Amino acid sequence: MRAAVVQLLADEDTARNIARAGELVRAAVVSGAQVVVLPEKWNWWGSASRTSEGAEALDGPSLSAARAWARELGVFVLAGSVLEAIGDGSRAHNTSVLIAPDGRDTALYRKVHLFDVTVDGHEYRESDAVEPGESLALGYAAGLRLGLSVCYDLRFPELYRSLAASGATALAVPANFTVPTGAAQWDVLLRARAIEDQCFVLAAGQCGEHATGEGAWGHSMIVGPWGTVLAEVPDGEGFACADLDLAEQARLRVALPVLSHRRLP
Repeated sequence: MRAAVVQLLADEDTARNIARAGELVRAAVVSGAQVVVLPEKWNWWGSASRTSEGAEALDGPSLSAARAWARELGVFVLAGSVLEAIGDGSRAHNTSVLIAPDGRDTALYRKVHLFDVTVDGHEYRESDAVEPGESLALGYAAGLRLGLSVCYDLRFPELYRSLAASGATALAVPANFTVPTGAAQWDVLLRARAIEDQCFVLAAGQCGEHATGEGAWGHSMIVGPWGTVLAEVPDGEGFACADLDLAEQARLRVALPVLSHRRLP
């Protein structure tokens, strides 16, 4: 089966972001994609103090558009993540939704690990506006058992091992990695998660410089269970597709059965 990852630069203009994402999803499907993964907060990007402007209900315009694409194009859409409004919208969950070709939501994940860090002197406090989730999520997508995650989760291998132990054959990583961390660690972390869990990794990132001044690393990629980068988006907005050989993955898991050799919980 063929999967695609979409790369774009979102701002505070939700309508524009939705339109651009729709263009890229359609282009990926024309290239044969059966599963399309969008980046973290693909529909809106702004400062934490403006969260109420970007947060939506699950039946809001952004996810409604993603459901419409899935139905129109007959594909699975992993709607990256959106800010899911809590109460009046001043706080939110960072929520990823897997949508089936009939437009139904088949899996929902709220980001567990929040990005409260200092990078190159710049302080990020995701928890100022976002509440963490508390559970994992998997869904079926065109032959894949897809485990969901969001961005900073990538640094917590136990999350992905739990997904693999629960049957995941692929891992989705919608993201907005910073430029310093992305340049040093993005591909290493993605390949490590793929190798140790013998999963395909579908990593869709934002790219370029946001209006807030924050840089996004981009380099969205698809990694195979041997750790090989199967496809990567060059600089700028776009998408990349790769054919995922599920039979070869199954052979690898038989020949090198690391998941069944685990000794520790």
